[in-house]
Formats: sequence, structure tokens, C-alpha cells
Amino acid sequence: MAATAYPNAQAIFYQQYESVRRDEVVGILLALFLGTFGIHHFYLRRTGLGILYCCFFWTGIPSLLGFLECFFMPGRVREFNAIQAAGIAAALGMSVPMGWPINVTVNMPPAAAPAATGPSPIGMVQPSLAQPGTLFACKHCQRTNPPGARFCAGCGTAL
Repeated sequence: MAATAYPNAQAIFYQQYESVRRDEVVGILLALFLGTFGIHHFYLRRTGLGILYCCFFWTGIPSLLGFLECFFMPGRVREFNAIQAAGIAAALGMSVPMGWPINVTVNMPPAAAPAATGPSPIGMVQPSLAQPGTLFACKHCQRTNPPGARFCAGCGTAL
């Protein structure tokens, strides 16, 4: 992660995001027509499932599953794109631009017991409950910060 901010981080964000984003219609069509071979899983970088579909394409089960999965593809593509956007924004040291989902709950621990530091807003993970390597968003400016940071890189408030 860079120590200094990029001069036009939002332009770099959109450029990188456009190179990795996936299209919902393409995902649906791949699941519908090539779902037998698991191509829709390769499209979303789920190579394990794609290989499994390729191994059993002759049974007809992946054909049925591919047809059923075409109904779930828009949500899966949106989740994939949100994860990519959050990762790019975190690598650039900026918050996700307005209009993007901020609460990506992938590899987050379950909220079993609230910490003694007080209640947190819905969707936010308290530092005491987070896994190592989890990025935190500032409460004031929503900028992502690296793990272990005590102060926000954007506005300077204590995390």
C-alpha cells in the first residue's frame, strides 16, 4: 500500500475497475449456454467449481445446475464486482466512490459477542472482532485503513 495518495486516485480506481469488472448479462448467458462445462464459474474466477463441472459434464448434472445458476448469476456478478471495487479502493488507500456498496461481508467473522468498546453501526466490524488483515473504514470519512492503524489516513481521527 502506498504511503502517499495518488494525484487522481478516483480516475485510477475507475480505470482499474473497468479492467476487472464482470457483466451480468454475460454471466447469465454463460451459465445458460455453457453452464454444462462450468464456464460461468471460470468467468467469476471460481476455478475449483469450473474444473469440477468440466470433470462431470458428461453426467448431465452440471447442465441442470448451469440452468438453475443462471437465475443467481446477477447477484453473484454484483458481489464479485463489489469485492473487486473494495479491493482496488483499499489498494489505492481511498474510500469506495459514492454509490458503491461499502459493506462487503466476505471472510468476516460472525458477530457473536459485542465488544466492550460500545455498539458499532450496522455492517461495521469492530477492531476487536476482526480477523487479522481486515481493512477498516473510518467512521467519519469512510476511507479504508490498513490493519493496525490507530489514526485514519484521510481525516486523522482515531480509529
